[in-house]
Amino acid sequence: MRVACIQYKSYEDEKKTLKRLIPLIFSAAKKKVDLITLPECATFLNTNKSDTMMNASFERNSYSLKMIKDIAKNLDVNILIGSLQTLEYKMLTKKLFNRSFLINRKGKVICKYDKIHMYDVKISKQQSYQESKTYESGQSAKIAKLKVNGKYYKIGMTICYDLRFPHLFRDLALNGADLITVPSVFMHITGKDHWHSLLKARAIETGCYIVAPAQYGHYFNKRKSYGHSLIVSPWGKILKDAKTEKNIIITDIDKRQIEIARSKIPSLFINKKYKID
Repeated sequence: MRVACIQYKSYEDEKKTLKRLIPLIFSAAKKKVDLITLPECATFLNTNKSDTMMNASFERNSYSLKMIKDIAKNLDVNILIGSLQTLEYKMLTKKLFNRSFLINRKGKVICKYDKIHMYDVKISKQQSYQESKTYESGQSAKIAKLKVNGKYYKIGMTICYDLRFPHLFRDLALNGADLITVPSVFMHITGKDHWHSLLKARAIETGCYIVAPAQYGHYFNKRKSYGHSLIVSPWGKILKDAKTEKNIIITDIDKRQIEIARSKIPSLFINKKYKID
């Protein structure tokens, strides 16, 4: 299975972002890829809660979702939307879901995942974030089953801050995931020290391919996203790095490499019970 990560920067305007994104999707599709992955906040990005709420939509009314579903069908390609800000009719709290969508070649949503871990951090006096003020946590981990060239691939779905919770990745791998997606808008201040190390660690621990499409660049003249969309092998080797610019990276997923990595170091399947004295 050939996989692409598209790295770009979302605007505070959904249609303006789509105008930038759509040509990139077409460019990736021309490379004969089977799965195109997009970052978190794929078509709109704003850290202000009221602006984000105002621009969010119910799934059935989402302009971005409809547009990308149509593109997937027309281009005959699977597309992962890293996330869209999504309203729910049954929500009693005035919050959204940060929801990832996997769309198949027929333009159908075959799996969706709500980000579980909220980015509530205080990096410095100047930089603190409370994602839980805007978003509701998801309650379920998700694995999608995707058929490509007669073979089935199991795709574990995560989003950004989930990366810091290794038990989630282990559970996805133990339940059959071949690759795990990590669409992100990772801060530069943490990314420069943590991003590569965390993604490599999750690959090594699980023996999975890790596919991490990310955004890059400055937002609102104060926040800077790290970029460096990565594809990491089950052995923990960085196969492709999008660096810090608009970019498309592509690699082939080989199931044999998953088997080889796990046979050499089978730690994924060892779960010794112990106590702490």
